[in-house]
Amino acid sequence: MKSVSISDSSPSAQVWNSALQLDNVPVINTQTLVPAGARAVVIAPHPGDEVVTCGGLLQLLSALGHPLQLISITDGSASHPGSQQWSEKRLSVFRPQESVEALRRLGLPMHSLKWIRGGFTDNALAERELQLTQFIARYLRPGDVVFTTWCEDGNVDHEAVARASAKAAASVGAAFNEMPVWAWHWPLRDSGLIPWHRARKVRLDTWSVARKSHATHAYASQLDGEPAIGIAPLLPPVLLEWMRLPYEIVFV
Repeated sequence: MKSVSISDSSPSAQVWNSALQLDNVPVINTQTLVPAGARAVVIAPHPGDEVVTCGGLLQLLSALGHPLQLISITDGSASHPGSQQWSEKRLSVFRPQESVEALRRLGLPMHSLKWIRGGFTDNALAERELQLTQFIARYLRPGDVVFTTWCEDGNVDHEAVARASAKAAASVGAAFNEMPVWAWHWPLRDSGLIPWHRARKVRLDTWSVARKSHATHAYASQLDGEPAIGIAPLLPPVLLEWMRLPYEIVFV
């Protein structure tokens, strides 16, 4: 799947608010998705992906007392190449702090949340897919339920992490689920490429949506671009609007 720029597409033409299939996606309850007693493992390619993909689901699972493990593959320090304001050195410190604040805003139990940081380099994950698979497998166990980005999401890092996570989950006997991010911002003409037969809706209440939105705004470095050097916001308004919907989509 070719890489997609969210800022290049007209919001009115994007899949998330134009595809009729979204109305017909069946609902799945949290207990069916993650059986009682199972550990949920969320694998985020970059800091913030854990909130964007499943900030609502994380709240639901936490409320039900599921053990949670978060694996952050990169530190996100290469999100602003050429920037003086957001240099790699500054971002390597700042972005993990943003993630801590975001998870706190979600209301997750920080004292018991297991959080692994991979330290891989942004925009180079496809070149290290084997090492990535081995790294992820090290932290999985049979019976886990894994969530990560989709293998055809339109972002090379998202896709590499999905492929590696799928292989790692299969190798240890863990369940595997994907959650699209960039794909919802494809032009409507591409909606036929989405595997609608695998899609399920996780319903969110008003408070869960509000906390998720509040958590997203903890990523200050991603909310403003730098037009002078050609950097658009990594979290543009259209993506923030998508995250205010009362559900999240999982490909099971």
